[in-house]
Amino acid sequence: MDFIEVSAKTYDEAVTEALVKLGLTSDQVKIEVLDKGSSGFLGIGAKPVKIKVTKNLTVDGYLNKFLSDIFEAMKMEVTVHMQIDEEKRSISIDLEGNEMGVLIGKRGQTLDSLQLLVNNAVHKNFETYYKVKIDTENYRVRRKETLENLAKNVAYKVKRTKHSVTLEPMNPFERRVIHSALQNDKYVMTHSEGDEPFRHIVVSLKRQN
Repeated sequence: MDFIEVSAKTYDEAVTEALVKLGLTSDQVKIEVLDKGSSGFLGIGAKPVKIKVTKNLTVDGYLNKFLSDIFEAMKMEVTVHMQIDEEKRSISIDLEGNEMGVLIGKRGQTLDSLQLLVNNAVHKNFETYYKVKIDTENYRVRRKETLENLAKNVAYKVKRTKHSVTLEPMNPFERRVIHSALQNDKYVMTHSEGDEPFRHIVVSLKRQN
């Protein structure tokens, strides 16, 4: 129940009744007066006060409902583990369930799309900026390790052949991993070319003085 309408003799009585029924405190709700009521004449013709009490939207409650609706539409049973860091304004979501490969998709594309969708939903519905990161089965850590190994192998090939190597298109996160892995290499350098979603990295030899 996200809201409740209550009638009572006074405003305070109506608020108290609504909070008891919702099991919330006054700072967790928004109160709207639908009818101020009237005391009538000597109690005759008195009208009760009518209010509408709505639960405040919380980011964790919103995201749990948002993701639940998505997974229900996909006919998937997924457990959502969420951690919110108010100081860093970040939200980490870990998904658990069967067939998580479906949510990861090819090279994490489905997982990235879900993460973008959730970030957009949060930014649209909340004034506070939160950065949402979504992972499952430790995919992002494993992918980072794979990319770092790829970067080292490509750098070795460039040094050996003295020819530049063009990598497959990658998303911004993956490109950052490659750039970071080779930024301190004395002999090779990296740069990005092309437009999204086909932007890719080129690894080439540094000019030696």
